[in-house]
Amino acid sequence: MTRPAKKRWRDVHGLLLLDKPEGLSSNQALQKVRHLYAAAKGGHTGSLDPLATGLLPLCFGEATKIAGLLLGSRKAYETVCRLGIVTDSADAHGAVVETRAVPELDDARIEQALSALRGRVLQVPPVYSALKRDGEPLYRLARRGETVVVEPRPVEVHRFELISREADRLRLHVECGSGTYVRSLVRDLGEALGCGAHVTELRRLWVEPFYSPEMTTLTELEQLAGEGEAALDRRLLPVEAGLQAYPVVVLDESESQRLRQGQPVQRRLEPGTWVAKSAAGQLLAIAEARSDSTLRTLRGFNLG
Repeated sequence: MTRPAKKRWRDVHGLLLLDKPEGLSSNQALQKVRHLYAAAKGGHTGSLDPLATGLLPLCFGEATKIAGLLLGSRKAYETVCRLGIVTDSADAHGAVVETRAVPELDDARIEQALSALRGRVLQVPPVYSALKRDGEPLYRLARRGETVVVEPRPVEVHRFELISREADRLRLHVECGSGTYVRSLVRDLGEALGCGAHVTELRRLWVEPFYSPEMTTLTELEQLAGEGEAALDRRLLPVEAGLQAYPVVVLDESESQRLRQGQPVQRRLEPGTWVAKSAAGQLLAIAEARSDSTLRTLRGFNLG
């Protein structure tokens, strides 16, 4: 019996701005793309629900070292909220648990409810979520019928606005910080309006610093894979594309060598996080400038 050929993995470094399709989890989408690239190492920058579509930055190779920074970034979404129906997951993939009449609502009443959910608010994440208790995702516990109590936690909602309304459906724009669940926002909006609600559509528009992302679909990647690795690699962004929010310091050859070896560099810089590059433009590290005029590596890169 002939064994299937062993997968040949390769070193791939960079970021891909994937337009995730509906029906896949973030990890399923990552694994499909990773296999197309034959990338030895890959990660994603925060979960999108299977229902959701839109921007999912994927990190390969040395870019996985900045995944945590992107995970904590500000994000924007467009979502459709259906009033009058409550589901156990707060989205259309869940089971209906309650149906209520939708009251007469004008834009002023909707705006009042939206405004109460802006700013720094306490939010209870959905029971059907990837958050973990004792190392196990909550959605698995819920599917087994276990009682799951989720504690409220503070989140930042920068914008929560009505785009349009058609009958019992509201199209909404959301901009929020890390850890915010749009499903929970919609659920809480429905309660504030007295009728309950759930998400029927959800699309991530951007993730800081990719405010106008040129996304690639899985279908496009599959077509490019037929053209070879070089065609796929042209869709990758360099690692530093995910570090645009940080100032850059350029080091000479001696300083670059010291930083590569984990030694501090004497530099008088504004205290905070910096991106260190060599004089040749090579990304060296994410570094911290301290008040004692030293620059020290937080995360080094091996892109030589």
